[in-house]
Amino acid sequence: MIETASVPVAEKAKGPSLSPDALHALILQSLDDDQAQEVVTIPLEGKSNIADHMVVATGRSSRQVASMAQKLAERIKKAGRHARIEGLPSADWVLIDAEDVIVHLFRPEVRSFYNLERMWAFGDAPEVAQA
Repeated sequence: MIETASVPVAEKAKGPSLSPDALHALILQSLDDDQAQEVVTIPLEGKSNIADHMVVATGRSSRQVASMAQKLAERIKKAGRHARIEGLPSADWVLIDAEDVIVHLFRPEVRSFYNLERMWAFGDAPEVAQA
């Protein structure tokens, strides 16, 4: 029997997948549970076609960033959604693409250097809201 690299059947959620707002709430709860710091949500709905929300958060170390990312991806998949992860090996900046919600997890120095919130706060971009 050939096995695929997808989520095992036992872990897939039954019924319809989460709405974008429910997925956003699940992500915020997961980050809170894992003690993420400085969690910020940038609403993108109607402003960008990449996602409805962008979440930016900080972990105290590479180990915490990696752990938060892995747990978050597992929770998203158990809820019936897809999550792609980039940057996990170094865990300085981990991107989780959960389709309707994009999550950026940083170590403090890296977040300060890239300052994504400022990049999205110019011109006609959405207001940044603390989560």
